[in-house]
Amino acid sequence: MRTKNQYAKGLVDGIPIGLGYLSVSFGFGIMAISAGLYWWQALLISMTTLTSAGQLAGIGVMANPGQYVPMLVSQATINIRYSFMAVSLSQKTDSKFRGIFRAILGFFITDEIFAVAVSRKSVSRSYFIGLATLPWIGWATGTLVGALAGNILPSIVMNALCIMMYAMFVAVVVPPVAKSKPLFAVVLFTALISAAFYFLPVLRDISSGISISICAVASACFGAVVFPRKEGDED
Repeated sequence: MRTKNQYAKGLVDGIPIGLGYLSVSFGFGIMAISAGLYWWQALLISMTTLTSAGQLAGIGVMANPGQYVPMLVSQATINIRYSFMAVSLSQKTDSKFRGIFRAILGFFITDEIFAVAVSRKSVSRSYFIGLATLPWIGWATGTLVGALAGNILPSIVMNALCIMMYAMFVAVVVPPVAKSKPLFAVVLFTALISAAFYFLPVLRDISSGISISICAVASACFGAVVFPRKEGDED
């Protein structure tokens, strides 16, 4: 009974995440079709990847076949944070949440799922499965609906809907940037580097996967050097 209760609790806690993923992944489905993918390819990506930023970068690289190294580098750079989240969350898992279950269920760690799970005193295997169920279904379903809609919608509507994924990232970044000058400087620095890779003659020839990785690492280094934080600093 306790296991069922834990799963049900996780399922309820995952409802808001699943609803959010349903709308955002619709935009990914649209973008995947715009990039030339079939609907089933877009669905397969969302079912086996579950990373919004990684998928967005991935389809950009996939638009230029054969760039396997840029794909590997960009995905490693973007998704390495999930490894740190998994290590942190492992400190709160119960005795049954170990071994092969950690390896399998680690696939479902996202920013939102991690945030909810890590706020608990203890995370059981059943609870985490319940928490991940609806977000995974929502992400896959939204992608499927968006991909199918992308096959029938006129191009003008498709172009408009393609900004949904970017709008999500803007919505995530703007609130904390408005409260932190150092974060604003880092974001501005990142935007300038990204613009350089898009407009400058030599830099724009670099693949999108490599340029994304360079921007991410350079921005992190800029923030660490210019705005160092002492241990225990909460500001």
